[in-house]
Amino acid sequence: MLLLFRCLLTLSSTSLFVVIYLIKSHIFTSYFINKYVEIAIYFSYFLIIMIINVILLISVRFLENSSLSSSRTNENMINNVEMVNHSFLPTYLGYFFVSLSILDRDWIVFGFIYSIVFVFTFYSQTNYFNPIFILMNYHFYYVTTTNNTKVFLITKKLIKNPKMYKFNNLKRINDFTFIDRGDI
Repeated sequence: MLLLFRCLLTLSSTSLFVVIYLIKSHIFTSYFINKYVEIAIYFSYFLIIMIINVILLISVRFLENSSLSSSRTNENMINNVEMVNHSFLPTYLGYFFVSLSILDRDWIVFGFIYSIVFVFTFYSQTNYFNPIFILMNYHFYYVTTTNNTKVFLITKKLIKNPKMYKFNNLKRINDFTFIDRGDI
């Protein structure tokens, strides 16, 4: 299940790459003269991405439970928090510029480049940052625990004071990445 979840996470985080290419190349819209139909098709691309992300968030419940609290004392283990919403933006802008530079309807080049991006995103584990999650009101943090372990946390909570929050309802994506189910 974890492998399937990670593939779905990678697909959802790289899906904007595909949508930008489809819009730029006028795929499914070159035969329509009506601009309203064209806009509806573009909107449907975005709707498909949102559906993939909703499926992804629903499937989070099948992941292993975890916590950032001490199992013995139920004490908060968060020592430091760093918001990282902004740090992944250059990576995704790079994806957008690459998808814009591929020639229209050059499926072989597009497929090859997308495959490379997909594989690198899957194995580098930057796929846990999904720009669509920002639109769904999620935030991304690097959290340093009291053991000096740095973990990646995806949550809807806006963390200003790390000692104030307890994360007892987390789902483990891997040993260093968690998503908060506390308010889902």
